[in-house]
Amino acid sequence: MRRNIVHSGADALIYEIRQIVGIAKNIQELGVSITWENIGDPIEKGEAIVPWMKEIVQGLVQENKSWAYTATQGDEGTRKFLANKVNERGGARITHDDILFFNGLGDAVAKIFGFMRREARILGPSPAYSTLSSAEAAHSGYEHLTYKLNPDNEWMPDLEDIENKVKYNDSIAGILLINPDNPTGAVYPKEMMHEIVKICEKYDIILICDETYAHVNYSEGGSIHLSEVIGDTVCGLSLRSISKEFPWPGARCGWLEIFNRKNDPVFDRYIKSLLDAKMLEVCSTTLPQLSIPRVYSHPDFIPHLKRRNEKFKKRAEKATRAFDGIGGVKVVQPKGAFYLTVLFDEGALKDNMSLPITNVKVKEYVEPLLSKAALDRRFVLHLLASAGICVVPLSSFCCSLNGFRVTLLEEDDSKFDWIYKTLAESISQYLRS
Repeated sequence: MRRNIVHSGADALIYEIRQIVGIAKNIQELGVSITWENIGDPIEKGEAIVPWMKEIVQGLVQENKSWAYTATQGDEGTRKFLANKVNERGGARITHDDILFFNGLGDAVAKIFGFMRREARILGPSPAYSTLSSAEAAHSGYEHLTYKLNPDNEWMPDLEDIENKVKYNDSIAGILLINPDNPTGAVYPKEMMHEIVKICEKYDIILICDETYAHVNYSEGGSIHLSEVIGDTVCGLSLRSISKEFPWPGARCGWLEIFNRKNDPVFDRYIKSLLDAKMLEVCSTTLPQLSIPRVYSHPDFIPHLKRRNEKFKKRAEKATRAFDGIGGVKVVQPKGAFYLTVLFDEGALKDNMSLPITNVKVKEYVEPLLSKAALDRRFVLHLLASAGICVVPLSSFCCSLNGFRVTLLEEDDSKFDWIYKTLAESISQYLRS
């Protein structure tokens, strides 16, 4: 073409969580049964939607308004309901005009970075969630800027690393948190979040918190929302969704909670640009928005969350125990979300290690993929070809550490046990090879 139409950040749009599916599908076609542990879809892994929630949605389908456009910002009644929920927690107060709905948080993230000035950078965690890190890198045209999560301190943010990077890089306009964290399952205590708010206040930058898993939290301290700690000075955004907590991932229904918008005219203008962009789309999907007040207000919703959290807590404990006594790996027990990260010790992986691949055609397919693969991706490919378990390498989470992410979602107890037993045995065999 006479003009290059490719965006300078196109190569940063990498989503290994989905991309590895292509390799797994090819291996499946060659005769290997695949166990999908790459993506956080509770429904796909067998979780049944509770009947009362289905009844609410069925009732909404019978209402004509659920078939119509809604307001550009989102259904007004739902936004007022959610604003009241935020205000009931204490801390920062908002109105319904501080809530903006999107077609899932993927849509929200695309807008957040797509309408941010290219020179403005957002400092995010490493390991990073791919949607956020790729979008930030793509918008800037450079590698995503990260701070360290420390596996020797339960994957807590390294505050010194955060402040040094903010202090000495004036292109950084904000800090990104994921709480509870994906992929590590870490949950940040209130004290930690207060310290990060202080850094934002000190350097006059915004704070963005992905709270997708706010209600999938089985830590002793429970859920700590951004609204509870941000105060009345720092400008911030909370990213919320029903995908993981109803769960209804197929609804593609997420929203932003906007804090202290009027404190800074630049931030206020930026938020207006997000709304203006949404106006071009008219609105987000109506029916899922209308379900939120009815589901959240249902007498069994809180018990429903408690039952799910207890389930994931037990699975996290069991999964962590599966790796006891295995040299060469470190596993921090998750306290939120539904993922577990297995971290290989530095120097544990070598490029000559392997697992037996009995299917000759699969072996012929995989071997060329290994030649330029990162060390943890080599293990993931061997695991896929050998045992048929599809996990995601940690190096694909914008991270220099070697490891992989696996889910806690399998509903069949015997299969759950098989997955973690096989993972443990495969690691041991791989490290001895």
